[in-house]
Amino acid sequence: MKGRTSHNTSETKKSLGQHWLTDKKSLEAICETADVKAGDCVLEIGPGKGDLTAKLLGCGAEVVAVEVDKSLETGLRKKFSSLPFTLNMLSIMDFNLSKMPKDYKVVGNIPYYLTSHLLRMLLETQHKPQIIVLLVQKEVAERIAAKPGKMSLLSVSAQFYCDMELGQIIPSKLFTPPPKVDSQIIKLIPRDKPLFTNIDDKEFFRIVKAGFSNRRKTLLNSLGNGLNISRPETDQMLQKAGLRPTLRPQELAMNYWYKLYLIYSANT
Repeated sequence: MKGRTSHNTSETKKSLGQHWLTDKKSLEAICETADVKAGDCVLEIGPGKGDLTAKLLGCGAEVVAVEVDKSLETGLRKKFSSLPFTLNMLSIMDFNLSKMPKDYKVVGNIPYYLTSHLLRMLLETQHKPQIIVLLVQKEVAERIAAKPGKMSLLSVSAQFYCDMELGQIIPSKLFTPPPKVDSQIIKLIPRDKPLFTNIDDKEFFRIVKAGFSNRRKTLLNSLGNGLNISRPETDQMLQKAGLRPTLRPQELAMNYWYKLYLIYSANT
């Protein structure tokens, strides 16, 4: 994973998307965005060799770290042996979030391949974090926070569960080895109350996934095929929602997905 430190590029593992970050100001920006303070409990994803970990601990937080690269275990345990630091050697996708205390925070610098699965895990759990601050590829951050016209399944999923804001851009040159693209901090705050009331999350996302099943097609085609309903039924559904059948899924604002959900649910 990114967010690690190494002056020997041969130590990085391409399969884990490792790009080490040691820049002091960038690491401080991540901590500031998460408003890490004394008494906080922070779940850190991918501590690597501990550069961000040290900053988190320096803020007075307790750190629960999850690291998948076993070659880093000894160094981490030795470096933080006398501090409030707990290390779990496993994939974050296998970590039991219910072990975390109430109002915990999540901080991590994650590779592209992990983003959508991780967000789903963090946002769909019953034991949600108070705040999530991630450093991801800049284009991924922009996708998560996208507006109608550039929406995707990822942005609909994130915005369904969270308020969010884009933070500082971290240039690729500050990583070792430098990735091909810049990264950006993104802050996600899980909602206290659902964005929409009286909604079945699974059914809502079944409709959204159907809509995005083929981004190149119009909603009339992709939605109908994805939900296995006839073209006239799909056309009627879109008309009731006030949507042109020629629209594409990336053009829809969140409230229109909710309208489609209500209409479809009323007829099934």
